Amino acid sequence: MRTNGLEGKVALVTGGSRGIGRGIAERLGRDGAVVAVAYARDARAADEVVDVIRKNGGAAFPVRAELGAHGDAAALWEAFDEQVTAHAPGGGVDIIMNNAASGLYSELSSLTEEAFDAVFAVNVRAPFFIVRHGLDRLRDGGRIINISSGAARIAMPEIIAYSATKSALDNFTLTLAKELGPRRITVNSVAPGIIDTDINADWLRGNAEAEAQAASLAALGRVGRPEDVADIVAFLASDDSRWMTGRVLDATGGSGL
Repeated sequence: MRTNGLEGKVALVTGGSRGIGRGIAERLGRDGAVVAVAYARDARAADEVVDVIRKNGGAAFPVRAELGAHGDAAALWEAFDEQVTAHAPGGGVDIIMNNAASGLYSELSSLTEEAFDAVFAVNVRAPFFIVRHGLDRLRDGGRIINISSGAARIAMPEIIAYSATKSALDNFTLTLAKELGPRRITVNSVAPGIIDTDINADWLRGNAEAEAQAASLAALGRVGRPEDVADIVAFLASDDSRWMTGRVLDATGGSGL
């Protein structure tokens, strides 16, 4: 089991049952944190992540909360509180990892108000209120890490609303860093590019042309993997990042340079 100074720390990872979130949850578990793997619907996938963390010598537990409606953030923390003391005496949390997100492919001309509200509910309102309700649980010197997107700085009309949610999240990161600085809580965003996850599997995997095109966008010449993002998050979660806050870290492999 690899450790990185997170022994005794408690981390909440939303969307932790698959993709980037799974990579993050497993990495933080290897680094010694007790990981709350938050998921929306797929209990089997969340249990699998928990089992992997435990088999690697770590500690973890699943937390179910489907984000996107009013009151979901409070429900998430209630579910967290019910279990955390069994795994970390004293409860509380040290790392809040806002990873869960909803995608939306739609240009402005076809964008409906319902779809706009839905993607903002998951990608913006949920992180806001997860932090809002989590502040009393978050220990001084803790970490808040938000998963943004390279799309927040690149003009992509086909995902205009999704990109706007990530821009909002980046500003939340900036402002929250200033507000929580006196408590020595750092707040940063990580902005991935195209990552080989299940959400991209339909068009990316098994399609050599699509993979080559996606790889060509990155200066480093390949498609990103969940562990590429998870390793950056691990740095931000550790004490090594103690003097960095209010930043958006590019995790696109140099896309759009």
